[in-house]
Amino acid sequence: MKAISILGSTGSIGCNTLKVVEHLGDIRVVAMAAGRNMAVFAEQIAAFKPELVSCGDDGCAEELTRELHRLNADVPRIVTGDAGLVAVATNEQAETVVSATVGAVGFVPTLRAIEAGKRVALANKETLVMAGELMTAAAAKSGAELLPVDSEHNAIHQCLRGETKREVKRLILTASGGPFRTKSKAEIENATREEALNHPNWKMGDKITIDSATLMNKGLEVIEAKWLFGFDADEISVVVHPQSVVHSMVELVDGSIIAQMGVTDMKHAIQYALTYPERRENCLPGLDLSQLSRLDFEEPDLERFPCLALAYDALRQGGTMPAALNAANETSVQAFLDGRIKLSEIAQINAGVMQAHTSEPVADLETVLRVDAWARNAADQLLAVKATSAAISN
Repeated sequence: MKAISILGSTGSIGCNTLKVVEHLGDIRVVAMAAGRNMAVFAEQIAAFKPELVSCGDDGCAEELTRELHRLNADVPRIVTGDAGLVAVATNEQAETVVSATVGAVGFVPTLRAIEAGKRVALANKETLVMAGELMTAAAAKSGAELLPVDSEHNAIHQCLRGETKREVKRLILTASGGPFRTKSKAEIENATREEALNHPNWKMGDKITIDSATLMNKGLEVIEAKWLFGFDADEISVVVHPQSVVHSMVELVDGSIIAQMGVTDMKHAIQYALTYPERRENCLPGLDLSQLSRLDFEEPDLERFPCLALAYDALRQGGTMPAALNAANETSVQAFLDGRIKLSEIAQINAGVMQAHTSEPVADLETVLRVDAWARNAADQLLAVKATSAAISN
């Protein structure tokens, strides 16, 4: 049986990965990592019986042990913190590592998995956004294979099967447009947390759902696409496609466009990454073409969604600028979720951090982590200024 480990098993991608594993029947989960949702994690451990698990800290480990005893389940070896994530990512038995943590926390363990020569099914886009150059260099050295789990990059990967780079004119990433596709700039500015989390097509975690609402998610995907497929910013386009049926496209030099279509369910992309290059029967229903009354495509509005433009700018500047943008965005998105800023202020914080940052070459892991920490602190300072200004005006 093929052995895998999962980083972020209690999140949306992690849960769907376990459903795919259950469907396929010939994959063994040998190691799993989760953050703080120990009740769900315990149920997963009881069902899939990994030999090694990781959780947030010692308190989580104690809670996890209690939950497992409550379920009358065996207690595997438990490790914690950043070292625990790395232990799961580099588990000797695992041939494939599903990197499904949200945010920068998955950066180092994913790098270590790549350095260990694992096949990495990558759902954590921040890894390549922060340090695509380091990741791809490590993969070239170790022979590790990166297979995208994001539906858009997974679609591009499928469209490129059999095509050479010189035959490709551009990559076309599709975006649903999120909950504010048809809303005015003023409506977006005053959007509530609940409205921003109400995605029309996909069920995802809070952070990625807010990124979808601002189109930052698509901006991060543009940066990720550069490192996955080797194309520059001007060769990667974004088109808004509200139906989310065409998951992405590739335009060839002769004018042909190859599109990958399917139902809006992440289990398709996850199974593709786990079984590649083989294709297996899926647990999902097929796409019923007779039910598709229309497929719409629109240019993204960069005035209403400035985060997408910021991401293109960061990619063109290169070096550590994407890492700074990613850190600023994680900080500002959390501030919005906490009710501290408006949705439109996410882009303002991100832009402010980029303006304050002088990009430098991504020389090593320490450089990326230093810039990540600096950008978070810079974003916090900008948030503090906003809070002070708001208090004075009130």
